[in-house]
Amino acid sequence: MSQDSIAFDSILHLCQDQHRRIVLAVLAAEQRSLTLNDLTQTVLKYNHHSQLTEVSKDVLAEIRLSLYHVHIPKLASEGLVSYDTDRQLVEPTEQFEQVQPTVSTILDADPTLEVPLEL
Repeated sequence: MSQDSIAFDSILHLCQDQHRRIVLAVLAAEQRSLTLNDLTQTVLKYNHHSQLTEVSKDVLAEIRLSLYHVHIPKLASEGLVSYDTDRQLVEPTEQFEQVQPTVSTILDADPTLEVPLEL
């Protein structure tokens, strides 16, 4: 198995989850570092189709915790983002830029996402 197919398989695996697809899409659209709060609100907007004022604090906390404990660490372990826990800042890496065309193709094929996503 070549290194390229491993990378492609990893990208497919990372894109299996809706929250990670939203995070990748907004990072691709914004091309800058985003806070965990920004990402939480974006997932709320695009996955739950709700505004911040329309949901309970429990729903918001659940999204934030899943990003913090599951989704951001998975993206970081594959080298697509770096996460500064002190500042709660998620930053796309150079490796993300390299795989962005593949990620964009996957995101474009997702009928549940209207890309580009906006904060």
